[in-house]
Amino acid sequence: MRDAQLDRTAGNRRVVMPAPESFVYLEIAEAVRRAIVSGEIKAGDRLSPVREMAKRWRCTPNTVSRAYALLAREGLISSHRGGGTRVIFGSPGGAGPESLGWQWASLVNRAEQYLLEAISLGQTPAHAESALAAAISRWDELQGRPGHVLSDVAVSPVAGQLIFAGSHDLSVELLCRLLSEAEPPVRVAADFVGSLGGLIALARGEADFSGSHLWDQATEEYNVPFVQRILPNRRVILLNLVQRVIGLMVPAGNPLGMHAIADMAKQGVVLVNRQPGSGTRVWLDVQLKAAGINPSSVAGYEREESTHLAVSRAVAEGEATVGLGIGAAAAAYGLDFVSLGQERYDLVIPEENWGTPEIEALRGVVGSPKFKDAVLAMGGYDVSQTGTVQVVS
Repeated sequence: MRDAQLDRTAGNRRVVMPAPESFVYLEIAEAVRRAIVSGEIKAGDRLSPVREMAKRWRCTPNTVSRAYALLAREGLISSHRGGGTRVIFGSPGGAGPESLGWQWASLVNRAEQYLLEAISLGQTPAHAESALAAAISRWDELQGRPGHVLSDVAVSPVAGQLIFAGSHDLSVELLCRLLSEAEPPVRVAADFVGSLGGLIALARGEADFSGSHLWDQATEEYNVPFVQRILPNRRVILLNLVQRVIGLMVPAGNPLGMHAIADMAKQGVVLVNRQPGSGTRVWLDVQLKAAGINPSSVAGYEREESTHLAVSRAVAEGEATVGLGIGAAAAAYGLDFVSLGQERYDLVIPEENWGTPEIEALRGVVGSPKFKDAVLAMGGYDVSQTGTVQVVS
């Protein structure tokens, strides 16, 4: 049997920039994993002694020991007195369970490295989790799944499952992911059909709960008047999810000098809009009327998208010069954001669903410090009212 010789070249990937000492052990572990999957080292091969590996990687022996300990916990290597450290994981490149185990171990390692890098930059685990949630949402958007199912759920009343229909928000996607990690887990099927579409789905019995941020100009109130009109003679609970900042999403540097709704009448402005029935579209129409602007005179008014991320992507790719949305969506695509005000986003829950175990779990997540910290980390949100309840009858 031979000793495996590993240095800073892992496969065809050479580490060019020196990593902080706290991250080197992750690089060493990854180099071993890559050597295993490539067949460079096999089950039974002996890894270099700790001190020799430390010289090769220009780090402390403790760093190598830390890497070896990580690989041992993953079941890839084993150390024995007098026998050195040997590879015990066979055929990682195959299609069996061992391959899946190696892939999972590698993925966890990469996730840990991402977390450590975020913390080294002064961020918190909540910031890291929020960034990952935004990245997953952006990936879904790029794959053309704007109204996607967040979890695999049958559309029927099944224990441990909920159906959501309503307005899109990144905090809703975060909520669904945290529910899937609860004990016991609650899977959520989400369809982003806009605030009005969500209330109509509740009225038809097609959803367990909805999400709404509909502004009523006559009463100057969010959601309540619309719930009373669309769900008459029913008791409904509004559970506040977030207060969020709404504003203009514009290219970096704000080249057209967009600062207010009235600026949509400027020469060269091209809007990307939200779909009819969405709270954002309702709010925009009210503001255009107040500014004396005919919607048909706004270039791009007829271009519609179903999520905030789709709107921000259209601006980022130069298909439009402005969109109305939330700050977190603008940040996800590196856009500038011009705040126009704050709006209320509520979860709308029929009273008959309020006491179910699934809604109880939902209420627990919404009120948890973990959820609130992760929402705040995305930016553009206020959680001072999160978890408060209002009964509408």
